[in-house]
Amino acid sequence: MEFDEVVRERHSVRRYARTDVPHHVIERVLDAAAFAPSAMNEQPWHFYVAVGETRARVGEIMAQSTVYLEDYIEVLSPEEYEHASEWYTELGGCPVVVAVSMPVTEDRLQLLNRTIAVGAAIENVLLAATDKGLGACSITFSFWLRDQLAVALEVPEDREIVALIALGYPAEEPVAPPHSHDIAEYRD
Repeated sequence: MEFDEVVRERHSVRRYARTDVPHHVIERVLDAAAFAPSAMNEQPWHFYVAVGETRARVGEIMAQSTVYLEDYIEVLSPEEYEHASEWYTELGGCPVVVAVSMPVTEDRLQLLNRTIAVGAAIENVLLAATDKGLGACSITFSFWLRDQLAVALEVPEDREIVALIALGYPAEEPVAPPHSHDIAEYRD
């Protein structure tokens, strides 16, 4: 695919086929992160790939998020609540979950630089997944689950998980939502 096509085709996939993704394909997708910009080329990201039994354990941990969804029942319609509950319980049936971590820091500037760099790395991964015919969805999660996820994925204490990426072959071809083209203001 050409770059413009990859950017326009990328969307968050929330339903996955129950088809394994070959390890070499996962490696190629994650390799794209290395080309993301980072302050002083620190490349603060590290990825933990969960498949098989570890993927199932991550799913069990993430399913706990549904406990607090009831707090949003007044905001969410019953259908949206059911959809959100199913999503966090099954993660769309994705066969691969990638946890994204960065080093722990108390320094605000370093935290900002690392957060921006990790976001850029995640975007590269999402674009690479699209280019390889995979679906992906960047997931934020309840941080009270972070310690349990770190144990399941054997993340060292000097790193923290900041995001998850669901990855797999799409089970359906959802229509990408409209995007705003009115995002910049010019000044002379």
